[in-house]
Order: sequence, then C-alpha cells, then structure tokens
Amino acid sequence: MSAVLSFLGLPDRLPAGGVPRAVIFSAGHGSTYRGQDSSGHALAADAIRAASQEDAALIEHWDFDLGGPLFDGRPVSCADVGNVPTALHDNAGNRARIEVKTREVLALPAVPIVLGGDDSVPIPFLAGFADHGPVWVLQIDAHIDWRDELHGERFGYSSPMRRISEMAHVAGMVQVGMRSVGSARPGEVEAALRYGSHLVTAREIHSHGVAAALRHIPEGARVVITLDCDGLDPSIMPGVAARAPGGLTYTQAIDLIADIGKRARIAGFDLVELYPPADIGGLSALTAARLLVNAIGTIVRQD
Repeated sequence: MSAVLSFLGLPDRLPAGGVPRAVIFSAGHGSTYRGQDSSGHALAADAIRAASQEDAALIEHWDFDLGGPLFDGRPVSCADVGNVPTALHDNAGNRARIEVKTREVLALPAVPIVLGGDDSVPIPFLAGFADHGPVWVLQIDAHIDWRDELHGERFGYSSPMRRISEMAHVAGMVQVGMRSVGSARPGEVEAALRYGSHLVTAREIHSHGVAAALRHIPEGARVVITLDCDGLDPSIMPGVAARAPGGLTYTQAIDLIADIGKRARIAGFDLVELYPPADIGGLSALTAARLLVNAIGTIVRQD
C-alpha cells in the first residue's frame, strides 16, 4: 500500500518499539458528483510527495519555520503509509475505507494526516474521530461548504462542513479564509451561523492577524485542521480548481498551524483540493509540502 515515493523519504512504518506521533496516508477519491471526474485531484498526494524529495536529505537541518530541525533533535516519529485504495465514483466504499484507516491511526495512538483528494475527503476523515471526541474543527478554505446536497449527493465537496456539523463528537468549528463567491447561498450562511460556526473571512485575517480566528478555539481543545488549498492566495497556490484572489498568505497559514499547537492540540490534519493540472511550475505542490512539514513539526512539539 506504500507509495513509490514517501513524503520526505519517511519510512512506511516505524521500528519496533518506536512511538509514532503522526501517520500520513492519502486518499485520491472521496464522494464525487454524477458525471464529474475527480482524477485530477487524485494526483495531488503524489505531487506533494514528489515536491518534498529535495528536502528529504535535510530532515536534520535547521528549519526556520519551526525554529529547529523537523523532529526537534529526536528520532523520526512520523510514517507515510501510502495510499488508501479508492476508486472514482465508489462513494460509499471510499468513505468507509478512509474512515477505517483514520480509526486505525488513532488507535496506535497517533495523529492522522490525510492527503486528498477533493474536499469530500474530510467527511469520512472526521467521522473516524467518533470515538476520540470531542474535537473542534478549524477549516481553512475560500468557501464555507455548507450545501446540504448538490446534484443529489449529500457527501460531496460542497457539503463537508454541513456533514461535519452533524457529528456528535464535533464540539464546534471555526472557518477561516472565506472570500469571493462560491456555492453558498444566504440560506447556507444562515445555517452555519445558526449552528454556531465562527466565520472569519480572509479580509479579517489580513486586518487583525490570525488571532481573529484563534480566539474562538478553547484553550486546551483537541483540534482537527482541514485545509482546502484554495484557502491560500493563488499567487502561492495556483493549482486549485477555484482560484480566488485575496487568500491567506503562507505565513498566515503556518502561524495558524503553529499557534493552534500552542493554544490547543492538533488531533488531526487534512490537506485537500490541490489540483495538479492547474499548477504552475510545481509551486502549489511545493507550498502544500511545506504546509505539511509545518503540521508535522508542530505535532512533534506538542507535549
């Protein structure tokens, strides 16, 4: 099940007796809409793995994003176990396999990190935390993803936060980076606000910093971060299907990740919606790889 290339050259398992802090796996397909093809998004995980290879020999070097080497001078404590087998349009089967793998990682125990795939992947990923709640959810995204259904599908990429809000183990959510226009109509915004979601636009982050989002996360909470690549500005993340100017900067994104690790605890992390066919010179894959490095480094530094 291992990929040909692992992220940063990480092992596909840790030595006997090793303590895993995080386990990476990927899921190319989630729940697609009838007549749509998610094959472009299914290329994302291996594009990110390939982009990480230049730094594979530098794991012990100083990382200025993290203030030290990736594993903070300790043994490697993250594995990349490769791809969960998924298939185009096998929506129910894909959801089941993603949820099972998430539960397996949590049982180790370790922090699961999943690489999508489109933005339907977070639904089964969060479902896997049912026995590990309560958790808060921090979404980084240009869109709020609160459609109840689209084209008859209730588990597609326009609905993840709606479905996640219905999970009893999810205590609350903060949604960060919204801007421009998407599939949300006034009714979806009203539904999100009625639920109690904290909507923090990209403009608010630019004006007030990441504290505008962090203040909504209870101290000490367990937080699952779901990062849609279009939450970042297309100047650094052009490889997405729905570009919108004015997104978060790289520094804002890694500050959010690092500060959640200090204020609360990262319990899970997913990165979705990278669309390699729209990338420019591999920039998006490189940016995504660096975001993943920051997530791993933050998780490793959690007490």
